[in-house]
Amino acid sequence: MADESRNDEVQVTHHDAVATLTLTRPALTREAKEALRDALRQLAEDQSVRAVVFTGSGKAFCVGQDLAEHAAALRADPGTAFATIDEHYNPIVTALATMPKPVIAAVNGTCVGAGLGFALACDIRVIAESARFGTAFSGIGLVPDSGLSATLARAVGTARATELILLAEPFSAAQALEWGIAGRVAPAEELAGTAATIAARLAAGPTRAYAEAKQVLAAAFPLGEVLRAEGAAQARLGRTADHQQAVEAFLGKTKPVFSGE
Repeated sequence: MADESRNDEVQVTHHDAVATLTLTRPALTREAKEALRDALRQLAEDQSVRAVVFTGSGKAFCVGQDLAEHAAALRADPGTAFATIDEHYNPIVTALATMPKPVIAAVNGTCVGAGLGFALACDIRVIAESARFGTAFSGIGLVPDSGLSATLARAVGTARATELILLAEPFSAAQALEWGIAGRVAPAEELAGTAATIAARLAAGPTRAYAEAKQVLAAAFPLGEVLRAEGAAQARLGRTADHQQAVEAFLGKTKPVFSGE
């Protein structure tokens, strides 16, 4: 049995005890972030759902913040432009990481910035062979948010995470598998089926044991502290000339020139 709920930002379908949440747009507008946050909270509370698949649509899983919207927020008031971290990003990541049931990220395409943070907050990652990844934040004069500064280091080790964050170079699905970001890679046409098979297996398993296992694994991982530190750093950087001009350069399709100011 399957049923569906949908708005312009997210789609949620149910098949037996598995729910699939699909982002319908690649970039995160305010409306998309609110819809995703609220959908995750509802899935966490839904006792009929015992496993969740989180995926994107088209050629992207999630490319992070909609920078046109962010640029408008910076022009209006750089001091409040990053309020979205506490309102949206941190609750989304917390919902994924603490949901009392397994969450599988089915990474169907481009996965960068906060999108990579969301994927790493999930319990299991299955990625398409064609997927591309990147941290992206330093390219616009920021540090990572969405827990990425810690979850990436936990996945690949501090040395490689530092390189990926500072250089912001894209990497492939094969590299993501080799480095430990993903557990398995599938051809694009088989991704949904592979994720559904894993989710069905987990949905038939000991849900409460899975929830306890997630808590135990998280005990040595201070997600709340990391999210607070990231938010404070982003707020400081949001006031810098480097970040503001880099966002405008991105939108104007030019190369940013950083002055360190």
